Amino acid sequence: MATVPEGLPAPEPAWAADTAPAPAAPGATSPAEGPPAAEPPAPPGALAAGETILLVDERLRRYTVHLRPGATFHFHRGYFAHDDLIGAPEGTAITSSRGAVLIALRPTLAQYVLEMPRRTQIIYPKDLALILLWADIFPGARVFESGIGSGALTLALLRAAGPTGHVVTYEQRAEFIAQARRNIERFHGPAPNLSVHERDVYEGIAEGHFDRLVLDVPEPWQVVEAAAAALRPGGIVLSYSPTIIQAQRTAETLRAQGDFALVDTVETLLRPWHIVGQSVRPVHRMVAHTGFIITARRLAGRLPPRFAAAAQADLPSETSSIDGV
Repeated sequence: MATVPEGLPAPEPAWAADTAPAPAAPGATSPAEGPPAAEPPAPPGALAAGETILLVDERLRRYTVHLRPGATFHFHRGYFAHDDLIGAPEGTAITSSRGAVLIALRPTLAQYVLEMPRRTQIIYPKDLALILLWADIFPGARVFESGIGSGALTLALLRAAGPTGHVVTYEQRAEFIAQARRNIERFHGPAPNLSVHERDVYEGIAEGHFDRLVLDVPEPWQVVEAAAAALRPGGIVLSYSPTIIQAQRTAETLRAQGDFALVDTVETLLRPWHIVGQSVRPVHRMVAHTGFIITARRLAGRLPPRFAAAAQADLPSETSSIDGV
């Protein structure tokens, strides 16, 4: 427990009041001295040392903290000891030395990727969600990824593929790999089903028979031939690109290559709403364009000529037909 400077009251977690011992009855005798009583068991789902948690203050500002016994969290509204949260239930409200109240929660994946340390631009949660659905990442899937960045997409793929799946990642820069591994370890824990290789995907994909192949690289069209060789028939390739020029060239290359069909391109715009009492309106700022998602299916053979001709026609996309448009 960290010491509190003289004159400042030690902050007490809200949950401690429920477990404080009752005062002794008048005239009661003290028990015989003996070994100290065992600590009460932590409540189910209690916050534990070594976890990364999310603190949210009254103004909805967020802070990520890695809980360590004996450590102290300091911010502009005071401080409190990590020990005051270790063993507390998730959702505990704690008061700092200066009276600020914060709520302690385990971060969701969407919250974690926005707050985690990073060296690169991340893929935003709205796009991560779409990638998992459009690439159809399923439990037990064998997934190839290129471009680990800070680990946001890798975390999403690991969670969706589950412990029976396997994610293989190529990344050229060792410093990106090191940062991504730290981020993944802090949120996901050990990931024995993740294989990370310091390798250039433009030079080819050594492994094969993947169910899904996800690309976040500057020139994904250079990987189309390697993707065709690495994907099983029926598999899905998905490419994420920030500009329409990249998206256009990738889509055209997938159609021209001959082993892919159902080439589709989408983007998603996220508009939050402010709903408080009679004030109901869209928020003043929104996350609009961040990237294009291009998908295609690997065929068992070459694309039939009639499909190749139809691919060049102005036909409804797969997504518009799903919507009934």
